[in-house]
This record gives sequence, C-alpha cells and structure tokens, in this order.
Amino acid sequence: MKARLASLLLLAVGSGKAFGQGCAMCYTSASGTDHEAQMALNHAVLVLLIPAVTMLVGFVGMAFVYRREREE
Repeated sequence: MKARLASLLLLAVGSGKAFGQGCAMCYTSASGTDHEAQMALNHAVLVLLIPAVTMLVGFVGMAFVYRREREE
C-alpha cells in the first residue's frame, strides 16, 4: 500500500511541468478577446469540469464500497 501511494505521489510531482504546458494558439486567441469572453471561457471550463469530477468521485466511492464489502 505504501509503495502505491509513493508511486502515485511521484507521478503527481513529476508531471507538474506537463500541466503548465498550454496550446499557444488557444492562449493567444483567448487573450486577444475582451474581458467578458475571457470570463465566459473560464465559466465554460468550470462547467465542463463538473461532470468529470462527479464521475471520478462516484467511481472512487464505488471502489471503496466494493472493497469494504469484499473485506467483510
């Protein structure tokens, strides 16, 4: 269990530079718009993030429930 946690932590720390990379064309076109369009883009990203986070939390929750049932 500790090895899994350590490898997950190493993966998260090691991939930090990958999260900082962005599409130069997307950045240029988004920064060239007015403030309202930039805020709309930020809100769109958050709206698209909600289903992904909800599914992730659901899958993790199901995994914990399934594991608890198998241990009993």
